[in-house]
Amino acid sequence: MTGPAPLGSRFHRLFVASIVTNLGDGVGLVAYPWLASAVTRNPLLIAAIGAAQRLPWLVFTLPAGVITDRVDRRRAMVLMDVCRSVVTAVVGIAVLLRQDVLPAPDTLRAAVPTNAALYTLVLVATLLLGMAEVLRDNAAQTLLPALVEGDALARANGRLYAAETTANTFVGPPLGSLLLAVAFALPIFVDAASFFAAAALVLTIPGTFRVDRTGAPADRPVGWRAELREGFSWLWRHRLLRTMAIVLGLLNLAVSTATATFVLFAQEVLHTTPTQFAVLGMGGAVGGVTGGWVADRLARRIGPGACLGLTLGGGAVLNAATGVVRHWWIVIGFTAVEGLLAVLWNVITVSLRQSIIPPHLLGRVNSCYRFFAWGMMPIGSAIGGGTVVLVGALASRTVALRTVWFVAAAIQLVLLVVAHTRLTTAEIERARAAVATT
Repeated sequence: MTGPAPLGSRFHRLFVASIVTNLGDGVGLVAYPWLASAVTRNPLLIAAIGAAQRLPWLVFTLPAGVITDRVDRRRAMVLMDVCRSVVTAVVGIAVLLRQDVLPAPDTLRAAVPTNAALYTLVLVATLLLGMAEVLRDNAAQTLLPALVEGDALARANGRLYAAETTANTFVGPPLGSLLLAVAFALPIFVDAASFFAAAALVLTIPGTFRVDRTGAPADRPVGWRAELREGFSWLWRHRLLRTMAIVLGLLNLAVSTATATFVLFAQEVLHTTPTQFAVLGMGGAVGGVTGGWVADRLARRIGPGACLGLTLGGGAVLNAATGVVRHWWIVIGFTAVEGLLAVLWNVITVSLRQSIIPPHLLGRVNSCYRFFAWGMMPIGSAIGGGTVVLVGALASRTVALRTVWFVAAAIQLVLLVVAHTRLTTAEIERARAAVATT
């Protein structure tokens, strides 16, 4: 009896590049929210930054899918990481120049006047970084099937998610809090360097990764609109993936509603310091790493449909529980379970998409899927910020910051009821079998 086939050197270069860029992102998970809260304490303005980060998933995802299917996917990843490095470095320089007028990182519980110029720069940079992220991530997901065999996709995705989660939420945030204690600008420069290093690593992956369209129909549509329509139509006709995309979109809306003002919740309700704020994410890292290693086996044992239902139901319970806690260290346990559930969902659904979508359509269908799945996040951020303002006008600020967690829990419970009969193991296996017989 032989073990699983090795994933190969090309995959491992992508693997290391993902670790590097997610390490920088993890540093940014502490640095950027803390910077935003030093520039303004207005919940709507804080939520607007989160909305700007995700807005490109609503307005740029579909064109990004066409681009991904037209260009070399490795080169697209490299170019986008270089762009992200440059934009992040510009923000770092601006923060460095204004460092003397920013409050100390460990004093951010009281009101501070809004620094309009720096806020505007951060908002614009966040939007640009989000656009680059859309194209880069879409290219990365469509590149992976060219690096590993189809039956190894779940294992490869699991390894990637485990490593990315470790770097993003276990190593990066504590490092970010240490750098933040030295200077506001330092973690931002580290983030910029990580993007550049990741670009250099991806550039070393040998091969050409422009999509082979020989398997496409001879009468396939030509032109941007026609190609977008082709990808969208394929997704919309596929009942299972269509349902997954819509459910995930509303799930992400719920999560964004709760987390849009999370930095204010952590500072004013949980009373965290920058270091404690970083530690909050470490629970998610432990859960995410665990999920990355066990997702494939758990899906085989209890069925992928049951795993998706577990994600929705478990998330609802955890959000409601977060809304009532008083101590930051309890939230660590909640984030650990949430991290495991999130990776469990991603490994199952991403591997399914990569295995059943035709290669010549993968970029476009994937982008259409993510248009629904991620495009709802800026709407959720706006709902979260608006909820805090509205409830804050009727009750205390603490009550307002807690309310968004209950709103998120209610949405997830509704999704669990809807998905119970539609995202089943039988439906998933039927979709896989349909591909195997064509």
